[in-house]
Amino acid sequence: MKFVALTVAASLAASASFAGGYVAPVVDTAPVVTPVVPVQAGPDWSGFYAGLQYGQGNAELSDNLGDSDYDAYGLHAGYLFDFGQVIAGAELDYNKADLDDVDGDADLWRLRGRVGYDMGRFQPYATLGAARISTDDDAGDISETGITYGLGAEYLVTEKFSVGAEYSRSDFSDVVTDGIDLDTDLVQVRASYRF
Repeated sequence: MKFVALTVAASLAASASFAGGYVAPVVDTAPVVTPVVPVQAGPDWSGFYAGLQYGQGNAELSDNLGDSDYDAYGLHAGYLFDFGQVIAGAELDYNKADLDDVDGDADLWRLRGRVGYDMGRFQPYATLGAARISTDDDAGDISETGITYGLGAEYLVTEKFSVGAEYSRSDFSDVVTDGIDLDTDLVQVRASYRF
């Protein structure tokens, strides 16, 4: 009987040692927190703006009827939407043109759409729209609406102030009589305040 009791005790001790054995306790390690480096967002071009411009250009009548260089100065105002990489908006501007070879002046109004590419503080853009020119009697008494288009670039000096340069062309058909067109080229520097 002693033998049976010893056998049962040995067998229980052996099965208990094989049942689970020793397992080391699991120690949770603290998660490593990587510091988040803030990504600095570029400037936002959205909003109203207004400013001044000055430039020089050339106005030429077709069929070699004449041309004249001119100085132009004026005002512009518009609104831009910043869609990320693309910036789009509209602008209205007025230019007073002082013709060099004629004792006359011209008024040039333009309403244009504008699409640009966001490069941070720098923005190249293209424009397309309608132009209205009217001259006084000394310059030939012209009043005509045409198309205008151009290329430009703008740089944000601060969040509220930008400077830029622009080339534009305006084409007017049948300004004096049928078949006589007027084409103008204008290169300008611009300064704008952003609201």
